[in-house]
Amino acid sequence: MRIKASALVISALCSGSLYAAQNSLSLEEKLAQLEARLEQSESRAAKAEAQIQSLQLHQNEIAKSQPTVSVQSAEPVTKTAEPKLTLSGYGDIKFYGDVEFNMDAASKSGALTSVKTSANKDWAAGNNERWDINGRILLGFDGYRRMDDGNFAGFSVQPLADLGGKMNLDDAIFFFGNENNWKVKVGRFEAYDMFPLNQDTFIEYSGNTANDLYSDGYGYIYMMKEGRGRSNSGGNFLMSKTLDNWYFELNTLLEDGSTLYVDKQYHGAELDNEKNVAYVRPVISWQNGRFSTAVAMESNLVNNAYGYRDANGKWIDESDRTGYGWTMTWNGQQTDPDDGVVVNVNTAYMDATDETDFTAGTNALWHNFELGYIYAHNQVDKFNSTNLDADCDDDCWITDPGKYDLHTIHASYLIPNVMKMKNFNIYLGAYASWVEAHPKAGDANNDDRYGGRVRFKYYF
Repeated sequence: MRIKASALVISALCSGSLYAAQNSLSLEEKLAQLEARLEQSESRAAKAEAQIQSLQLHQNEIAKSQPTVSVQSAEPVTKTAEPKLTLSGYGDIKFYGDVEFNMDAASKSGALTSVKTSANKDWAAGNNERWDINGRILLGFDGYRRMDDGNFAGFSVQPLADLGGKMNLDDAIFFFGNENNWKVKVGRFEAYDMFPLNQDTFIEYSGNTANDLYSDGYGYIYMMKEGRGRSNSGGNFLMSKTLDNWYFELNTLLEDGSTLYVDKQYHGAELDNEKNVAYVRPVISWQNGRFSTAVAMESNLVNNAYGYRDANGKWIDESDRTGYGWTMTWNGQQTDPDDGVVVNVNTAYMDATDETDFTAGTNALWHNFELGYIYAHNQVDKFNSTNLDADCDDDCWITDPGKYDLHTIHASYLIPNVMKMKNFNIYLGAYASWVEAHPKAGDANNDDRYGGRVRFKYYF
């Protein structure tokens, strides 16, 4: 604490009088000594005050580093302490989410393909024009711990609340590995995207990635998603390795394979599940700067996993499915975020029992505007239309063996930073789809669908 100057002067005068009795110093020398002692006393007081301030700052920093979060409450839990949330201290915890609500208008809801035009999982196809509001709110909780040697482990869980009043789940993952080296993931998630659609708002596919992809009686746009994951009836186990510009991934999906088909219908037959499938999906990717490319395949390794019995009681295996894919991306926004162009080129081919499917697509994004085209060709070798649902008679297109071509044009435009908020965007989306049917027998007419969407996207 600081010593007052008056006290120092009195003390110095007393000391000076005693010293004068023993020594005969001049008045100037006495005043000089007194001034020197006063300066030394003030210096010591200033140092003491600086030490006290440094100690207080250090204590404040220690208090800030403690893993506690204060919780405001009208009344304290006890008279001596306020309530608080204490973290385990094992790693970083992150809470985040986003809001995604859509306003849709479509020519009619009857599907040409497995494309669905609603985020509501309970929505069913029909023959009427559709106007609706749909969407969901996602909440994300991530945990991550990293060691000094680069080893890490963590988790991620993402519950969803939709406008239908139901709770769903996006991802639920546990992972571990070594940074920039290798990684293992297990749980519910999506593996490598082999058919990226860029800034898509309206080309959505029914159900989850590995469920309800194939709707019997409609065209199938195969996009290397059957073994990708995020299934309602099974889980993933993925191993990956990074080596310079190379990335290697092997995903394994174990699930009820018949959930791939809506209502478990395939080629007019009702499927019986005998045992779970085991999809393996290896991916090899290479990236250098703005350019990246990847090749992959996916195949079910379990024979006679699901199928049906014909009129003679013979078992028909429908679970033999193998797909191949290639994708290429040029991402100019990596070096030029404002004027760069992002271009994707994708192809996929499925060899399945009594059917082959080929899909090719390209899309480009520039200055928040995206435009894309998808072509799909279905070759159906066998089909029993007598068992199709009666509701499908007027709207289904694949009811006979033959060739079917499907075309889809999709576009979207991003309005960023609405009301100057960096976390609030609006997307304008539109699509047009049409089918060309060339069956060996039956109706060969064409039909089309189109629609538009306004999407509100808010991040928190």
